[in-house]
Amino acid sequence: MKMMGFINRCSVWCLLALLFAGAPLSIASDVTARSMKSAALNTDFRYTIYLPDGYESGLLRYPVLYLLHGNGGNENEWLVAGEVHPTVDKLIKEGKVQPFIIVMPGAGSTWWVNGNKDRAEDALIKELIPHIDATYRTISTREGRMVAGLSAGGFGTANAVFKFPEMFVSSAALSPAIYSPTPPSHSSAMRVAPFQKDGKFDQASWDRLNYTANFEAYKARKIVVPMYINSGDHDTFSIAYHAAGLFQKLFEYQPKMVVYRVVDGDHEWSVWRDNIGDAVRYMTKFASWPQGTKP
Repeated sequence: MKMMGFINRCSVWCLLALLFAGAPLSIASDVTARSMKSAALNTDFRYTIYLPDGYESGLLRYPVLYLLHGNGGNENEWLVAGEVHPTVDKLIKEGKVQPFIIVMPGAGSTWWVNGNKDRAEDALIKELIPHIDATYRTISTREGRMVAGLSAGGFGTANAVFKFPEMFVSSAALSPAIYSPTPPSHSSAMRVAPFQKDGKFDQASWDRLNYTANFEAYKARKIVVPMYINSGDHDTFSIAYHAAGLFQKLFEYQPKMVVYRVVDGDHEWSVWRDNIGDAVRYMTKFASWPQGTKP
């Protein structure tokens, strides 16, 4: 799977200038680049955080969306290529969703799993989420926490939901790279460290780390996490097919708590950028409103 390496890391000031240039002037949301020390990754774990209008001047606690990038990505991709900042500002301004926080971590080619090199799942679940809850005014219960991602981030989303359903109230897997049983030959999954042994793709590692290894345990927990799934109709990695398989498994188990959208497009930003708003509207239906307000 090729991923979006065209986004170079830009300075915080440059990034903010680009973002605010397209944002409605009446919205005073804030986007900030941050980092934390990660023992799981043995390096700084960078993230960008979106704080809604009213956060700085108020006392309310907000639900949080953890928004994951794809293979080789970073903490800026959803902001620059995904244009999530103006999209969410507009939804909030129009009253279509409640205000919420977005955390966009950067984890490169880890695929958000405890793979054969990095422990990115631990970094996300055991380090970043507690750090965010301790640092910001979040609703730090399941009802205040959502997770979503594109491609490899959709792979990570499915794993997070099925392994830790007690942590998330809703989710979205956009063009999820959840190939079953084996990734296509041109997918980056065949070449990245999480799934390699002795310099080669290892099928056993893929089987261990793919969502299929956790799905039966998820059902046994009897905790339902609503999921929004989408794919481009001519995705080069046949993700429309694989995503349909995930949808069918979930539909059989939680028919009223899963949706699947097939849209025009390939494995590309137009699919994710144009549909993140729809995914956000779905996810936030299940999340708590900011404490002290009413829907």
